[in-house]
Amino acid sequence: MRVIGADGSQLGVIATEQALSLAREQEMDLVEVGPHRKATRLPSHGFRQIQILAEEKAHSTHSHHTKIKEIRVRPKTGDHDIETKVNQAKGFLAHKDKVIVSVVFRGRELAHIEEGHRVLKRVLQLLDEAGKPESPPSQQGSA
Repeated sequence: MRVIGADGSQLGVIATEQALSLAREQEMDLVEVGPHRKATRLPSHGFRQIQILAEEKAHSTHSHHTKIKEIRVRPKTGDHDIETKVNQAKGFLAHKDKVIVSVVFRGRELAHIEEGHRVLKRVLQLLDEAGKPESPPSQQGSA
């Protein structure tokens, strides 16, 4: 075990038992540093702030990975239900996620595609202040 003194000087490679006794004599903590610079305390001789852990915590930055969320509505979805879905989408956008708005048609609803366009325009109008569309509305599937 490589031992470094309290003043930063290297004391050399010492057996673990000798390092423990040296730490007890100087009333210091013995800190084992692994290959990834994670410091772990062996026996606790008091609470001394470990500088290595503070550095490790300062360097760890949490990055948000953008997820794609989907909001599905139907052509006959009511206004209040649309507002509820839009509020969910605003929460996703505030969390820096992407939102896909899908209008799902079933059966004979395909004969009235203009109703789907009306619902989609309403959703985009309500989401205008929360974000902007990345691409224009597109039609997929059988139409």
